[in-house]
Amino acid sequence: MLTNLKERKEEKCYQYWPEKGCWMYGNVRVAMEDATVLVDYTIRKFCIQYQGSDGPRAPRLVTQLHFTSWPDFGVPFTPIGMLKFLKKVKRSIHPTAGVGRTGTFIVIDSMIDMMHMDQRVDVFGFVSRIREQRCQLIQTDMQYSFIYQALLEYYLYGDTELDVCSLEGHLQRLHNTRAPHDRLGLEEEFRKLTNVRIMKENMRTGNLPANMKKNRVLQIIPYDFNRVILSVKRGQEFTDYINASFIDGYRQKDYFIATQGPLSHTVEDFWRMVWEWRCHSIVTLTELKEREQEKCFQYWPSEGSATFGDYTVELTGDTLCETFTLKDMVLTYRPEKQSQHVRHFHFHGWPEIGIPAEGRGMIDIIAAVQRQQQQSGNRPIIVHCSAGAGRTGTFIALSTILERVKAEGLLDVFQTVKSLRMQRPHMVQTVEQYDFCYRVVQDFVDIYSDYANFK
Repeated sequence: MLTNLKERKEEKCYQYWPEKGCWMYGNVRVAMEDATVLVDYTIRKFCIQYQGSDGPRAPRLVTQLHFTSWPDFGVPFTPIGMLKFLKKVKRSIHPTAGVGRTGTFIVIDSMIDMMHMDQRVDVFGFVSRIREQRCQLIQTDMQYSFIYQALLEYYLYGDTELDVCSLEGHLQRLHNTRAPHDRLGLEEEFRKLTNVRIMKENMRTGNLPANMKKNRVLQIIPYDFNRVILSVKRGQEFTDYINASFIDGYRQKDYFIATQGPLSHTVEDFWRMVWEWRCHSIVTLTELKEREQEKCFQYWPSEGSATFGDYTVELTGDTLCETFTLKDMVLTYRPEKQSQHVRHFHFHGWPEIGIPAEGRGMIDIIAAVQRQQQQSGNRPIIVHCSAGAGRTGTFIALSTILERVKAEGLLDVFQTVKSLRMQRPHMVQTVEQYDFCYRVVQDFVDIYSDYANFK
């Protein structure tokens, strides 16, 4: 299924399945068995049974794969999610009228098959043939262009998805195989990420003269299409900007906020973001000073409370864990005298240049943050290092990858990092950080393989 039930306030498809429990459609009983919601698509499983006057027939299990990131008369932002979805389903697809999006999906699928069999593609010829069978398959030039974009993505990078059982062997190949120009396989894989173009034309807001001083590093500025927007202060222009980007998670869009370490003059903006977006979890991956340079202004009180503009932050708990410090704070918006709880996770032992000595600490802090999220309603998780890219991107990549490993036993480090870089520049900055993603996943699998169905 390639359409949402409603798009632009118009019904595109009647909901023909029960949200929970079971419904009767004439003589057919449909029962919801399971639903898995992911960031780009949802997988539902139904048990259907014909119950006619001559008695019930044997029940059948039906799986529905519902792609949810395809706008009507548009195309997905990136082919990554579509190619992942393509692996899940090969038949029984239907959007609204069964033309534009259905045709696009069929062409991409068929051309990938042709690429494998004939080492060529013929998009124009194939589209011409299927439009003779059903008119208006491929409705817009955007859909036609998206076909080439998806095929180019597949041709350049192939299928980089791994089963956890093959991860160890893949890591050995990455570290032992020499690519052209005498690069290790790992270095070559990371080099391909440089193909992700930094879209400077989409950084206009962060580059406005009034906002430049709010950026810690001028090379890392949020894109306009997914920047975090603050409310405008009355009578003050340009007060809706903060150097922060919404980032998709494994199951949920805008699950993370990637941001820089606050500057002394942007601390109130930081707490305003926490308040306005109702965030309950903050992850800090940098020390306040590293190599004698300030990397993050201390935006929380060491004891008692501190006031930043309209916001007061009170420290109510401070717990030292093995690799991170856990602080409980109460954030109060003074004009309305309203408060909310915030939990602050401060990871120690990650140098600005380099990676943590081992991966267990990262696994532990990710698990602690996810437990907090389950209790606090899954509002966006704020993650920052100094510039909000290298360590921040690595943490978000690992959170996303490990969640998929637990759910599916699959991982795709390359496409996960590539997707992050399309949402914020320079996410996962170094080949060491990229390698760390692989190694932490391997550590996770080694630790928990006795308790989960990985191997």
